[in-house]
Amino acid sequence: MQESSIPFKNLHSREYSGHRKKVHSVAWNCNGTKIASGSVDQTARIWHIEPHGHGKVKEVELKGHTDSVDQLCWDPKHPDLIATASGDKTVRLWDARSGKCSQMTELSGENINITYKADGTHIAVGNRDDEITILDVRKFKQIHRRKFSYEVNEIAWNITGDKFFLTTGNGTVEVLAYPSLQPIDRLMAHTAGCYCIAIDPKGRYFAVGSADSLVSLWDISEMLCVRTFTKLEWPVRTISFNHTGDYIASASEDLFIDISNVHTGRTVHQIPCRAAMNSVEWNPKCNLLAYAGDDKNKYQADEGIFRILGFENA
Repeated sequence: MQESSIPFKNLHSREYSGHRKKVHSVAWNCNGTKIASGSVDQTARIWHIEPHGHGKVKEVELKGHTDSVDQLCWDPKHPDLIATASGDKTVRLWDARSGKCSQMTELSGENINITYKADGTHIAVGNRDDEITILDVRKFKQIHRRKFSYEVNEIAWNITGDKFFLTTGNGTVEVLAYPSLQPIDRLMAHTAGCYCIAIDPKGRYFAVGSADSLVSLWDISEMLCVRTFTKLEWPVRTISFNHTGDYIASASEDLFIDISNVHTGRTVHQIPCRAAMNSVEWNPKCNLLAYAGDDKNKYQADEGIFRILGFENA
């Protein structure tokens, strides 16, 4: 794929407003037709997005959490099922069509990270006390729970689901076998804490964002670092691969989002921002990039917006 193949310079961003406080997390469903946003206002919202459409965006509000919705993720096999993790200690499963909560379980602490296994059978949840809980999705019951003696940040399964990755405050990535959760590997990834992880949708790489302001790219079969992306100057909060695995977006408190070519390490575009970013995520089918941060209005109140880059007109 050539660097010039996406005309980023000609693409526009659209803004989506509805939340009453800042948006912590944005995520696309498996077929790329809907995006969900989770907010400090204790709600999540579902938006229908048409890449070439101009019509009014339909939205559904998911109400029930009693604290901030810190992260959310869609069922990788079902375009209308979504899971949310909240500071209220609950994890909830929702039907995005009706906005109804179909399952709920209360865990032991304030939940901050959530991810699905690629086959949709299990959900992993991380809380502020460095505890990971694995839920069986069908029964919505806990099947594993483990507390770690170090700071655990974002978590992810590989695509085949036989490895489970933890990013840690020690600058390591811990690689565990799944489902045994036995340690296989400890990667000395960064000189400061690792905050976020993304798996290349083609299964070749994973990427890690760190407090040292670097993003590292790893060959997933060799467990070796292939290259680093060095454009950001602040701790990397969020990273995402595009659907072809050729581009990676990363963001921080820097007032831009970096988009780099995965194979060359070179920046191909930067999206200017007005605030620190909390979440970037590419659509799984096309080059639409959603991003959300700490945007404030002229009165210094949260704007509660997110944006999507990639439209041919504004």
